[in-house]
Amino acid sequence: MKNADVVIVGGGHNGLVAAAYLAQAGKSVILLERQDHLGGAAVSTQSFDGVDAQLSRYSYLVSLLPERIIRELGLDIRLMRRRYSSYTPEPGTDRGLLIDNEDAAATAASFAAIGAAADFDAWNRFYAGTRRLARALFPTVCEPLPTRSEAKRMVGDDALWDAIVERPIGETIEASFGNDLVRGVVLTDALIGTFADANDASLAANRCFLYHLIGNGTGDWDVPVGGMGAVAAELAAAARRAGAEFVLGAEVVSVSPDGVVEYLVGDSLHSIAGSSILAGVAPYVLEQLLGSAAFTSDAAGAVERPEGAQVKVNLMLTRLPRLRGDSIDPAAAFGGTFHVNEGYSGLQSAFRSASGGAIPTPLPSEIYCHSLTDPSILSPELAASGAQTLTVFALHVPDRLLTPENNDDMRQRYQRAVLDSIDSVLAEPIEPLLMTDASGHPCIETKTTLDLEAALRMPGGNIFHGPLSWPFLEDSESRRTPAERWGVATAHDRILLCGSGARRGGAVSGIGGHNAAMALLEAD
Repeated sequence: MKNADVVIVGGGHNGLVAAAYLAQAGKSVILLERQDHLGGAAVSTQSFDGVDAQLSRYSYLVSLLPERIIRELGLDIRLMRRRYSSYTPEPGTDRGLLIDNEDAAATAASFAAIGAAADFDAWNRFYAGTRRLARALFPTVCEPLPTRSEAKRMVGDDALWDAIVERPIGETIEASFGNDLVRGVVLTDALIGTFADANDASLAANRCFLYHLIGNGTGDWDVPVGGMGAVAAELAAAARRAGAEFVLGAEVVSVSPDGVVEYLVGDSLHSIAGSSILAGVAPYVLEQLLGSAAFTSDAAGAVERPEGAQVKVNLMLTRLPRLRGDSIDPAAAFGGTFHVNEGYSGLQSAFRSASGGAIPTPLPSEIYCHSLTDPSILSPELAASGAQTLTVFALHVPDRLLTPENNDDMRQRYQRAVLDSIDSVLAEPIEPLLMTDASGHPCIETKTTLDLEAALRMPGGNIFHGPLSWPFLEDSESRRTPAERWGVATAHDRILLCGSGARRGGAVSGIGGHNAAMALLEAD
């Protein structure tokens, strides 16, 4: 049986970060990846045959990847800031709200144009507060977890803390803004990959909101030059340089608490023993690999199967679509996040519809155009032709609506609902703008939660591997071990979480991988 200091299960971006740090520290590291390539959800692909464009197939923007990790691992990663934060058409009108990061006067005029002039100052006050929160909390994400009391003292603003951490985010939004469209733009950051009512007492939406607003102390979501695959490629290169070993096509079938991992390569079963095991898979998946109903030390028992709540659609267009009215340049509107039918009341109505088992109509969605900011993902010929990529992320379509039997049909229904929702706010239908691939098929690719589970082993299609946690420990929680202090503990001393399911995990951040590596090194 082969041996290593550390065996890492899963070659997503977090597993690669952990491999790089640990190999740099002199550990022998073997990483097992089920697919024939590395990167997990952080990959780029030529999604359409004969169309020379490298699309970020699953994850697509970067905010939470700490500059510290980029610096310490010597990564050659370029992230581009978008001038425009967002554009939100007002349904049924020629108006919309454009947030211009470089022109406060233009943004104020846009607020006034939709009848929300009174909300402009409230917007600035609100986001000045979230930036203070970000500056206080983000530096802690690559350090041992603070306690709740310590984190609150770091923020130093009890009213701000209560508004974001203690009260349902819907209450805060409703108290801060009067206009429904403005309220909806704020709420969307609480709903990415999260199926929750704005006023949900569990505060699931609050936790999602917090992570979307604290990245690198600014909350900016940046475009990775070359696509998300360029990020994964740099992480893999850093781990290789440090001496980590990768085994691709390795389907892990079991993990034991004493450090033995069994995996298949083709039909051949292999075993490897690690002094430590880092799990880059979801906690629910790890529990299945352990074959144990007692993954956590929580007396409540087994880990619940998580649930995602989104549909991802990738499109290639011959050009950007025209907008209603002529006051906004489409390049500005699609230059940030383009919100579709995401007013506050519409989002709440969509949640209620989906809770009742229906596909929301209209389907709230948001669109991102990578190629406007970074045309390097297109061939020179495509870029010169005016072609553009669009990524659509539809909200409030929970995994509970799907079964293996209805997934194909629902994928088509979701795709139709996305296109209809987009068409409702444009001056022209979007389908005639779709490019065609080498076989003459429209360049559109739709992924449901079940598709994500099949491709990436994300249970329930949950993009965070499970419920998000606060970036702090409760005052009463144990901090006895390094794994507990770094938020990567399991019930088994030799097994640590290193993926998005770790405390402070989620999104393309590398934080889970960094913190697992630090906990292991601290324990030596």
